[in-house]
Amino acid sequence: MRCFIGIDLGSTTTKAVVLDESCQTLGRGITNSRSNYDTAAAVSKQEALINARFTLLRRELSGLPGIEETLESDLASLERAFRQVQFLDQLDDLEATCRHGATHARFLTQKDGIEAALSEVFRRLRDEAGRMFVPRAQKKSDFFRDLAGSRFISLAEGVSKELKVNFEVLTNLYDKAIIEVENRPPSGAIDKKFLAALETIRAKGAKSFDSPEVAARVRQALSLPLEEVYVVGTGYGRVRLPFPKEHIRSEILCHGLGAHLMYEGTRTVLDIGGQDTKAIQVDGDGIVENFQMNDRCAAGCGRYLGYIADEMQLGLHEIGPLAMKSTRNLRINSTCTVFAGAELRDRLALGDKREDVLAGLHRAIILRAMSIISRSGGIRDQFTFTGGVAKNEAAVRELRKLVKENYGEVTININPDSIYTGALGAAAFAQRAANA
Repeated sequence: MRCFIGIDLGSTTTKAVVLDESCQTLGRGITNSRSNYDTAAAVSKQEALINARFTLLRRELSGLPGIEETLESDLASLERAFRQVQFLDQLDDLEATCRHGATHARFLTQKDGIEAALSEVFRRLRDEAGRMFVPRAQKKSDFFRDLAGSRFISLAEGVSKELKVNFEVLTNLYDKAIIEVENRPPSGAIDKKFLAALETIRAKGAKSFDSPEVAARVRQALSLPLEEVYVVGTGYGRVRLPFPKEHIRSEILCHGLGAHLMYEGTRTVLDIGGQDTKAIQVDGDGIVENFQMNDRCAAGCGRYLGYIADEMQLGLHEIGPLAMKSTRNLRINSTCTVFAGAELRDRLALGDKREDVLAGLHRAIILRAMSIISRSGGIRDQFTFTGGVAKNEAAVRELRKLVKENYGEVTININPDSIYTGALGAAAFAQRAANA
């Protein structure tokens, strides 16, 4: 099968989208952006191709008699089992890298104790892994570093006391090892991981994969060659992507076309990413007519929200829901990352509630975005909101309010997969370039 791939290298995350020849999305993949952009691009592409296999599997099995009622739940179980296999493989890599680091001469006097501590920490991590991949498991992140890192530190603290090993040695070994592990794509054949996951869910009673006909279709979906015909890169870090210049497209063009492909009626696009905010006007074919962009600093972007979350000792995913609990309109004057921390601390010291402060911060961010939209030509129906911040319910609430106040009733599109908009546009450019 011929495939066309778009990769969007953002400041915080790298996204990939795989399209088939009819411009239908086969797969999406995301990873955290790294200093090694080759790896970030490779990992996001690998994740998109894995996701494409699940799409092909669903296509092969949809409509087969006798499995309609259980197919979706069994496919969800298969994906969780696959992710667990993938996680455990990376955990093995992390342990081996930590152990290699422990062979350094400066650790020789503590070698036995360090090895015993590492064995115990990783044993407990593996024991816990199953709980992260059960239905409705609450995870703060899908990225390996986040999943493994917080638990490693917590477990290492307890183990170091039990075995009388220097805790700082364990954290030092982890800090160096995780950089190495993170900067190489997960190893191992994808089809073997699928088969291992399949055996796991069969053993647990998944009924959709029992019959010989289903087994044959599964093998067909997993073995179908995916030919990478053309790859286009875009995004904040596009000049660092390992592609020829002719395979690079502007993120403005890609976001405009991507939003058009998601919602054909789109005329105005607002994208709030990790490092910049873009307001884009497009025509009926998704071609950019005008745009404005804030790219000089991270004020009012995802990085700003990440900084605020850190200041409040919250996860980034927690600040939106907390802001939604606000009962008071609070004006925040600064959206500058440098000064926001000081104003935040002053507000809290004066007795303002955290949820009211956060709601004020979200409104300040959207007010800044509205100014950028105004400079680009205002909002035309339909209006599409994209980027990572589009997943933040408090930001969406403030946006809806301000759009209605300033432009009246406008159709506002927010796709659950809006973070992939730039990569989708890049993949569409790849398909057009290959078929030109």
